[in-house]
Amino acid sequence: MGKRIFYFLLTNILVVLTISIIFSILPVRGYLTNNGTTINFTTLLIFSAVIGFTGSFISLAMSRWMAKKMMGVQIIDPSGLLNDYEKAIVEKVHRLSRAAGLTHMPEVGIYNSPEVNAFATGPSKKRSLVAVSTGLLQEMDDDAVEGVIAHEVAHIANGDMVTMTLLQGIVNTFVVFLSRIVAFVASRFVKEELAPIVHFIAVFVFQIVFSILGSIVVYAYSRHREYHADRGGADLAGKDKMRHALESLKAYTNRIKSGEETSIATLKINNKRKASLFSTHPDLDERIRRLA
Repeated sequence: MGKRIFYFLLTNILVVLTISIIFSILPVRGYLTNNGTTINFTTLLIFSAVIGFTGSFISLAMSRWMAKKMMGVQIIDPSGLLNDYEKAIVEKVHRLSRAAGLTHMPEVGIYNSPEVNAFATGPSKKRSLVAVSTGLLQEMDDDAVEGVIAHEVAHIANGDMVTMTLLQGIVNTFVVFLSRIVAFVASRFVKEELAPIVHFIAVFVFQIVFSILGSIVVYAYSRHREYHADRGGADLAGKDKMRHALESLKAYTNRIKSGEETSIATLKINNKRKASLFSTHPDLDERIRRLA
């Protein structure tokens, strides 16, 4: 999952902040009662859920478009005039997608980057995208490329982006809920005429802070789903090809000197460092061990 996770989270934070600003400007803060001196927690929870799930589903709807724009993905038209490696990539994606039971073939794209990487994204199984980097095609042999693509197709077949969206909606709900409670408490410690301003500013400060903390949950889910996608890739392409793909990734990362690559460790199929709370992918050694 990788960079798509990063852009999904970034888009989600921006969307939720935008919705929150709109709701704050409009007179719809019905969760404050008794002239703003008390909170109706039930109303606040409903208010938070509306903002939280709206933000996550808007982020999901934008995920494929965002990935294309941010990564510069060039979509391959299967009906067009293709060169040999474009034909090979499209054939692999479509063959593995049919094996995974997908009735609508994902869009297939290539983006120009030296990093060895690939990703799958999209709002649904019917509107998905599988993209590979030029670096992946140059560095890996045919079997390893097939293993990587099988892993990404497995993410689509597993519905990981939709499940992540629901999880993000829950996280967003608690982010909005808690940030407003803390902001309300903070506004009680200033003069009455300053309370609305302090409340307004505190809401967005704490919403960003809680969003970053909440992303730890999303990253943990991402790492968990990587193991499932590895097993799914093994089912689709064969265990030997999936293991070969992971071992090829490990061999490649071992050749890279620390700091040589500057790409963000997100929409990525591999992590160069040991997994941390903010890693989207588990350690490669652990993935190979579990697959074995």
